[in-house]
Amino acid sequence: MTAPGPGREDFGARLSVDRSVPGRRAVDVPTWRGAKTSLPDASLLRDSLALPEMSQGELVRYYTALSERNYGIDSGTYPLGSCTMKYNPKVNDLIASQPGFANAHPQAREEDAQGTLRTLLELRHGLAEVTGLAHVSLAPAAGAQGELAGVLMISSALEDRGELGQRRRILVPDSAHGTNPATAAMAGYTVTHLPTAENGSLDRATIEQELDETVAAVMVTVPNTLGLWEQGIEEVAGLIHDAGAYLYADGANLNAIMGRVRYGDLGFDVAHLNLHKSFSTPHGGGGPGAGPVCCTEELAPYLPTPVVEECDDGVVRLAAPERSIGRLQQFHGNVGVLLRAYAYLRALGLDGLCAVSGQAVLNANYLRTLLHGHYDLPYDRPVLHEVVFSGSRQRREHDVRTYDIAKRLIDHGFHPPTVYFPLIVPEALMIEPTETEPPEAIEALAQALNAIAEEAADDPDTLHGAPWSAPIGRLDETTAARRPVLRWQDVGVSEAVSRMSR
Repeated sequence: MTAPGPGREDFGARLSVDRSVPGRRAVDVPTWRGAKTSLPDASLLRDSLALPEMSQGELVRYYTALSERNYGIDSGTYPLGSCTMKYNPKVNDLIASQPGFANAHPQAREEDAQGTLRTLLELRHGLAEVTGLAHVSLAPAAGAQGELAGVLMISSALEDRGELGQRRRILVPDSAHGTNPATAAMAGYTVTHLPTAENGSLDRATIEQELDETVAAVMVTVPNTLGLWEQGIEEVAGLIHDAGAYLYADGANLNAIMGRVRYGDLGFDVAHLNLHKSFSTPHGGGGPGAGPVCCTEELAPYLPTPVVEECDDGVVRLAAPERSIGRLQQFHGNVGVLLRAYAYLRALGLDGLCAVSGQAVLNANYLRTLLHGHYDLPYDRPVLHEVVFSGSRQRREHDVRTYDIAKRLIDHGFHPPTVYFPLIVPEALMIEPTETEPPEAIEALAQALNAIAEEAADDPDTLHGAPWSAPIGRLDETTAARRPVLRWQDVGVSEAVSRMSR
């Protein structure tokens, strides 16, 4: 968030509508020389929609200045845990924007789109190799949609087995991503939560107790959201299969193990991948996204359509699996995102993927070591991709919440980490440096967090009011969520901020 320099106006102080001058235009619209048509009925015309009128120079300066107040992965370290943002190589954007890809029409004939389709086929084979699950659909538009696809595939398989009526439960660890229980419930299942054992892994005794003929599947995030390896997962997979249920892998954290461990080899039946997390595609801002779903031979007939396949004549085509759960979105996935993942995968190769996972684990453990002793660490063991600390000590001894710590971090120039998740860790600080951050960035982040821990003891009121350097301080987030202002109103910025702060 950059402050305005000498001679520069603070462009955040006035909105575009406040700058509007009647008659100014950013573009020239050619005179219409076609047939004249009547305007809609006057009752359909809106006179309350105040569109700003600005020159092109004013408009460019306005948005450029606003962009400088935004924080993104290209601005600095972005240590969110779980839904992590990491640096996206610009060469991936270059490849995806090649005219042959970017100008291809999704409804073009298959014979005219062989370059794109064959690239997607190679991506499919690559993801199958990385996961150890031979069958892949690239259709899901995001990780959560891929997750839903996997659960619906399990439902279809159980229906064909004649067991869907009796198997109405899905077991979900309390360390899982929040989408896991939501997906199971959306698919019509009852969710049974599994407690985490003292070591941060699945409680095997509880699983053995819960497994019976009513269980359809067990959804496990590997590595889990505590940043820990699920110890004994191979044996647990055997128990689940012996009970007639399926084992689902939330593959959001694949970047910690890719090139080293494969879900299929561990005994998983189906998994979804978050390409933004492991294969460095864009993330955030509402999309686009991609969440391929991978599975075993048994579940392959139920994959969402379409699936990219090479036919006997050598032509790559889009096919519908025999018992497909159907189409999840228009056309055949977010191809631009898939192309970026393909470029990343091909650039690195297997050795590169091993280097990625190794660096991700190294960075997370380096951060764990640097912060050790300054914050509570509920599960004090080596981590994989991320580490979850707790601000309970600061809350208990100094009345400083994790929320205060996160807000104060903004004053140090960092985006806050994920807070209050996973729910099983009180006052959670969930931090993932990813493999793309250099040691200096991790050290700077740790130095800031450790300074904040000292400040919590010496000057807690400073944390209670943070951030102090941001254009806008703390807002009433509850009111903003319950009574959001979704359209521009003719009030000044200061008044609008005051309303949100009440």
